[in-house]
Formats: sequence, structure tokens, C-alpha cells
Amino acid sequence: MQKINSLADYATKRFRLAGKSYLEDYDPFFVPTDHARHEAEVQGRHFVSFANYDYLGLAGHPSIKSAASAALETFGVGALASRLVGGERSTHKQFERDLADFIGVESVLTLVSGYLTNVTTIAHIIGSQDAILIDELSHNSIVSGTKGASGTTITFRHNDLDHLDALLQEKRDSYRHVLIAAEGLYSMDGDVADLQRLVEIKEKHRAWLMIDEAHSIGVLGQDGRGLCEYAGVDPAQIDLIIGTLSKTLASCGGFVGGSKAVIDWLRYTLPGFVFSVGLSPVITAAAQSALQLMQKETWRLEKLRRNAELFVELAHEAGLDTGPAIGRGVVPILFSDSYETVAVSQHLMANGYYVPPIIQIGVPKSQPRLRFFLSAAHTEDEICGVIGLLARRPSRAAAEAQTLTSPVT
Repeated sequence: MQKINSLADYATKRFRLAGKSYLEDYDPFFVPTDHARHEAEVQGRHFVSFANYDYLGLAGHPSIKSAASAALETFGVGALASRLVGGERSTHKQFERDLADFIGVESVLTLVSGYLTNVTTIAHIIGSQDAILIDELSHNSIVSGTKGASGTTITFRHNDLDHLDALLQEKRDSYRHVLIAAEGLYSMDGDVADLQRLVEIKEKHRAWLMIDEAHSIGVLGQDGRGLCEYAGVDPAQIDLIIGTLSKTLASCGGFVGGSKAVIDWLRYTLPGFVFSVGLSPVITAAAQSALQLMQKETWRLEKLRRNAELFVELAHEAGLDTGPAIGRGVVPILFSDSYETVAVSQHLMANGYYVPPIIQIGVPKSQPRLRFFLSAAHTEDEICGVIGLLARRPSRAAAEAQTLTSPVT
């Protein structure tokens, strides 16, 4: 067996195995969208992104810009230290209180990264005598958290709660504590778990329940409070609610919510919080402003719902496969193979619609897709336009030929 001596050689091999061949003739990733939008406007063309999870269309809101600017002038840019050892800004706890009130939990703790929130929380609370049961389609941040935990990881089939129940029936007594992890809105499929059943299962088997609401806050429920509101479940029945500030709240970072006792413990012991810097005052102010706006401008929630439902309706009329998506913020369009998926993405980009393909990484290789993030900011014309292009997508044979001969952009 040939030895690989350098890190560069190893990286080259791993990149090739990860799907580099798809990128040699057309690379749809890392597009500087602000530049692409500007160039399109200069040339009198449109540029519409369905690749950004600005669900309520708040990212460019004047009030959020103003709040961030005011925080910059008042507090400066950085938090400057871990909040535990360096002190915190006066805005940190106020935002956490407001966020806890909105979600319906006793307390919230914010962290600088949504991804980090899952990784550090799971690794921290699961000990060597414990187990965590995760959905097979869990986000990589949950999977990475299990790899950092010293306990046992058990996977159940996607949204198959009978399978989860059976696994717990068989294995629960072998472990001291058990955590069940599920998502509010699955980020690749746009479907949801049966939360009422999850609560029944966790109580039946004396387990803890963690729900990752990254893509469901601002999307699910009458007031956008997430899966609990959507399913009619009291948030107090959920042991841990994880979320991000980078989706609906148009900012950056993550949070974990739960009972006061749990969050007080995490505030002094959670490695990803204790040994990491606090949220920048600018980020805190932006997220706080977005939280206020989503409760004030409630029409945005209804507009997002109508847009997502219109997208699914038109997609089905065009014979497109949206998988199990319920028709809220995330809707995939599934394709037969990776070549077709890349070619259709290129076809859309050439006509002013940015939707990068999801292949190899993040989904099963047999289920490549274009993932659409719907926003309250999208217009009906934009949704009709992109579905029309999808309906006139290249054939499979043309797709493979196009992918292999297209110039790099």
C-alpha cells in the first residue's frame, strides 16, 4: 500500500474521495453572493438566492442595522473575554431573558456558534455510563457532539419512533442516563418529528429529550416559537432546546434553553461557553432587534408560510419530488443522480437563481438534491420563476454532458 507522507497529499486524496471530481468543470460553491447580486443589477438582470436561511427576511432590516451600529458605538466590537472570567456586557443577560420568554423556557445561555452549541452540550452531559439516541439524519453538529461524548451512541431510523421505542425497551436498563436528540425542522428534508410521541417515549423510558430548533424558530408555530408551539407541547416538557441566532434571528451564534437549574449548571461548567468568548455586543444587539421585530411584524410569519406552501404546490404540479417536506422553511427537490443535480444547479445559476447542489456530504449519496430555503422576502414571481426553470431542466443525458464540459465559474 502506497504511503502518504505529507498532509497536503493526504488532503488531496480526501478531497478527491469527497467529490472533487464534480467541481473540476463547474464549482457552484463559495459564490460571493453580494458581488453576484451587484453584477446582475448592473447588467439589468435579477439575482435571487434560495441558499440563505433568512426565513423572515430580516437580515437587511433597517432597525437591525441601526441596533448593531448603536451597539458598536456604545460597546465596541468584541466581548473581549469569556463571560465567566472576564465579565459580560449588560446586554447579554437581557437578551437571554427575552429569548427564554419567547421560547417558553425558564432560562437560556448563548454561545458564539450554533454548531458549537450542539457539540459542547452533548459531549458535556453524556458520561461514560450514559447513552444518546439520535435520528439517523441528525445534523453533523449532533453527530460530532456524540463523538466527543464518552457514552454510547445509538441511531434510530429517521422519524421512526416505533424503532426508537423498541431500542429503548431493549437497551434502557443498561445505562445510567439516556438522552434522545431530535430536530425541530430537519435541515435537509424539511420534515418534523412527532414531538408529542417523543415526549411520551422519553417519559416512558425515563430519558432526557433534546430538540434542536435551529431551523424551526421563526418558522413553525402560530407565533414562530418552534416545534413545541407547532405540536402543542409545553416547552417545560423538553429538557434541552438548542437553537441558533443565524437563521431567523439574522445574526450569528447559538443558544441552549431549559430549566433554570440546568442552565445555571451549564453557565459555570459548559466547556464551549466557559472557555470561549461571549457574543459580540454587535451580534447581541442584532439578534435582540430581530427577536423584537419577528414579534412585532407578525405578517412575516404568514408570508413565509404562504411562500413555502406555494413552492411545494407548484413543484408538485411540475412533477418535482419534494421528499417528506411539510412545506415550511426548508424544501428539497430530489434528483436521480449527482450529475443531474449539479447541472440543474448550473442551469438555475445561469438564469439568476442561486441554489447550490447537495451531493456526497450531508445527505445519502443516493439522494442528491437542491435544497431551497424559503423566505418571507421571496416574491411569488421569484418562486414561479425558479419552479418554471426546474420544470424545463436538462435531461439526464444532457445534464451529464453539460457538467463535464462547462467552464469554471
